[in-house]
Amino acid sequence: MAPAKLRGMLNIGFQLMITIGIFAANLINYGTASIEGGWGWRVSLGLAAVPAVIITVGSLALPDTPNSLIERGYDDEAKAMLRKIRGTEDIHAEYDDLVAASAEAKSIDHPWSNILQRRYRPQLCMAILIPFFQQLTGINVIMFYAPVLFKTIGFGSDASLASAVISGIVNVFATFVSIATVDKLGRRKLFLQGGTQMLVSQLVVGTLIALKFGTTGVATDISTNYASIIVLFICFYVAAFAWSWGPLGWLVPSEIFPLEIRSAGQSITVSVNMLFTFIIAQVFLTALCHLKFGLFYFFAGWVVIMTVFVALFLPETKNVPIEEIVLVWKKHWFWGNFISDDDIHVGNLEVAKHTIEAA
Repeated sequence: MAPAKLRGMLNIGFQLMITIGIFAANLINYGTASIEGGWGWRVSLGLAAVPAVIITVGSLALPDTPNSLIERGYDDEAKAMLRKIRGTEDIHAEYDDLVAASAEAKSIDHPWSNILQRRYRPQLCMAILIPFFQQLTGINVIMFYAPVLFKTIGFGSDASLASAVISGIVNVFATFVSIATVDKLGRRKLFLQGGTQMLVSQLVVGTLIALKFGTTGVATDISTNYASIIVLFICFYVAAFAWSWGPLGWLVPSEIFPLEIRSAGQSITVSVNMLFTFIIAQVFLTALCHLKFGLFYFFAGWVVIMTVFVALFLPETKNVPIEEIVLVWKKHWFWGNFISDDDIHVGNLEVAKHTIEAA
């Protein structure tokens, strides 16, 4: 529903709400930890019902998108919705593009088999690799196990929860940076800058922990100042993730699929993300026990790989209408080899080319 020029900013609102939710959870955990009797965790867990109720009630008032209305044959309602969300009566060109895209999508009987076709190879690779890389940045190690991690590097139980709250605050405010810049700087610049900053932060944190804990994983003389420096670089890392791989890991997959394979592509993206979220959550503590400080180097290595991948294989999608995104892949030095001229189906090709060049 978002216009192309604001799509990045509005889409990252999704990630912003996630970061606010994480921060709220950290605050709740910090507060309930002090409840006498050891039953505070029940309050913390039970409060998860609150966002569940909000989501359920909110879904009742959620409007349909113009795409969905067109696909189901409600043309007049689609035009009305398009006028409402664009704030103008001049929606005929965009409406015609949506109708053409919908007609092509309806001609595809099996989106799950079609996404395996050669011409959709760029989108399929991104649907798998972007969420895969997002989880291998190591962010869930920080966000899931921040209290455990901070306690390990010298903070007490309450102090470790407080440090988790600090990283949560950084996560929220850094996401605003992404909202303000993604449609101006573009996706690639944020990916590359964030990847570089995450790499440096992880190497520093791993080295600082190695100097104090060594290969035994035990340190008895770590000072508060030393531990605070580690927390500072963890916050640098969280900030970098929050304006790069955090929101863009969801934004970019949401804008690269044509309508005929969008349901399959988005399903793959979410499934891969949830799968590796689960795997990393299950193996982190075991990996920390065995790798110790090397775990940060492990994730740093993956950050190098994903940053190089973005530099070489991810085209810029800023300001490009979703209906015309195929032209971006066609012009790419590598992915263009998978797309023939016959695979390009855009209502007005010359206008689309001008749009791409302007972007």
